[in-house]
Amino acid sequence: MFAKIEITGNIEVLTGMHIGGSNSYSAIGTVDSPVIKDTKSGNPIIPGSSLKGKMRTLLAKVYNTNVANSPDEDCADLTSLFGSSKQKNIRTSRVLFSDMIMSNWDDLKKLGLRTKTEVKFENTINRATAVANPRQIERVVRGALFPMSIIYEMTDPETLKKDFKILKTGFKLLEADYLGGSGSRGYGKIEFKNLDINVRFGELNNELLEECRKILAE
Repeated sequence: MFAKIEITGNIEVLTGMHIGGSNSYSAIGTVDSPVIKDTKSGNPIIPGSSLKGKMRTLLAKVYNTNVANSPDEDCADLTSLFGSSKQKNIRTSRVLFSDMIMSNWDDLKKLGLRTKTEVKFENTINRATAVANPRQIERVVRGALFPMSIIYEMTDPETLKKDFKILKTGFKLLEADYLGGSGSRGYGKIEFKNLDINVRFGELNNELLEECRKILAE
């Protein structure tokens, strides 16, 4: 049995989020650390790699019984789901994370917002000299929504249910943690909303489909 199942939903930014982009030229007075943006629309992006990497890192703390120096050394449940490039144990990821582009700028403008991002001034203080090192960090504004799409490749119904429980644990862990940088300073708190699944290719009986929906809704 083979099917491609899409997990959809929205990631809502609850506190300013910073996932860095490139700034090869920084003039005086400009932002030191910009967020990554879509070239076409100028809207901020959450790269799929950022979501997958943070989720896997958090899940490793729960599922690994031994210290893993790299993702390839994760436990079998995680390498089976997320993949491994370790020689003699190469596994293809069963989950494909797409990049997410901010979608609700028009709605935010109606609330009075003028920009898609904000600039937060940060200071690092040298404790010996008391000299401040100020910098400007760009953050995605609170209330931004990012439509999420994760494709799961199913080959076995029992493995499907086990993997969905792992993914649901990952969503919960992320909501109790942060996405992006400077989470200990209050950045990057998020919430997953309207999680749902649909079959994009192949077939999946309705009973199993509803069971997976129930797992995501728990």
